[in-house]
Amino acid sequence: MPKDSTFKRRLKNVGPGAIVAAAIIGPGTVTTASNVGAEFGYALIWALVFSVIATMFLQEMVTRLGVITRKDLSTILREQFSNPVLKWIAILLIISAIVIGSAAYEAGNIVGGALGMVAITGLPTKLVAVIIGVLAGILLWIGQYKVIERVFVGLILIMTLSFVITAIVVQPDLSAIFTKGFVPKVSSGNTLYVISLIGTTIVPYTLFLQSSTVQERFKGEEQLSDSRFDVLLTMAICGIISVSIIITAAAAFPLGTSIQDPSSMAEQLQPLLGSWAKYVFAIGIFAAGISSSMTAPLAAAYATAGALGWEKNLRSAKFRVVWMVVLLVGVIFSSLGYDPIQLIVFSQYANGLILPIIVLFLMFAMNNRKTLHQYVNPIWINIVGWLIFIITVTLSLMSFGIF
Repeated sequence: MPKDSTFKRRLKNVGPGAIVAAAIIGPGTVTTASNVGAEFGYALIWALVFSVIATMFLQEMVTRLGVITRKDLSTILREQFSNPVLKWIAILLIISAIVIGSAAYEAGNIVGGALGMVAITGLPTKLVAVIIGVLAGILLWIGQYKVIERVFVGLILIMTLSFVITAIVVQPDLSAIFTKGFVPKVSSGNTLYVISLIGTTIVPYTLFLQSSTVQERFKGEEQLSDSRFDVLLTMAICGIISVSIIITAAAAFPLGTSIQDPSSMAEQLQPLLGSWAKYVFAIGIFAAGISSSMTAPLAAAYATAGALGWEKNLRSAKFRVVWMVVLLVGVIFSSLGYDPIQLIVFSQYANGLILPIIVLFLMFAMNNRKTLHQYVNPIWINIVGWLIFIITVTLSLMSFGIF
């Protein structure tokens, strides 16, 4: 088959990765990246690039797991233990970590998306938060994977256009981006921001989400290369979007500027670039919020269904109950007037606690020849995987002030 035909086929098969990318590029990412750019300029782009590369490796692993075994990560983890006590400990850990983590992210996602729409319409934040919750609920209730996938592909395109166009028009210093942005430097002043960038990019529940959704799109090992293309392309786009946000903030504001929420970024761009910039950036924030507000409940439902051995049917009653609970929790907390920044920071702390545990489980699962046969991790991927585990453990301890 000609190379161009192969490329076109792979582009048509892009989908599960877009859902995960939409989950990663939420209001937390927009807020963190904006603050990093405004506080430190281009200096921490390297940390974001590292995060994206690490995410590529982890998402490739769960993609391979889902495509080859036809099982999601939570099912695999449940089946790792023959001892019933250990099995139920694993099940409870998965459900509590992913459902609670998703619920923590959900409130921040809804509030963040609402702030983007408020910047455009002037409507009350609480009202827009409820509207976002209803829209997310309607799409998930439809229960058709192809419809959901197409919506996420569209939202990723909107975010890409919104944030990349703004980054280009703000006319950044390209030489400074390459000379300052790709030189790793960690100091007492930027450590928390490095942790935040990694924490908002490597999101635990996306590993469960990816391992489930790839089974909807890719049917077996003959499509493994297509599934890897999906991961690499969408994660690269994810990185481009996040770097664009850092660049925009770095070019638009003096070093040391503090951005309180994602919508204030849109407001502050208006006097610099004109009213169009405010609307373009705000639309990107809204797309980030509404996409993430759908992926968190979806991931929680997939993880719970796999852990408990339920049917993973988007229209099943049990599946719907899980995502509705997570969505409802997000809508309630977003309507109570909590500070969106506090919600986002809390979700990132929850992420810091959960991530090392999930990576540890994943590494054992990816080296199980009984389930993966010849598709277990090669040595070099194991080395990278264990390095990521060590780094996530270190960052988790640092985020909790242990050292």
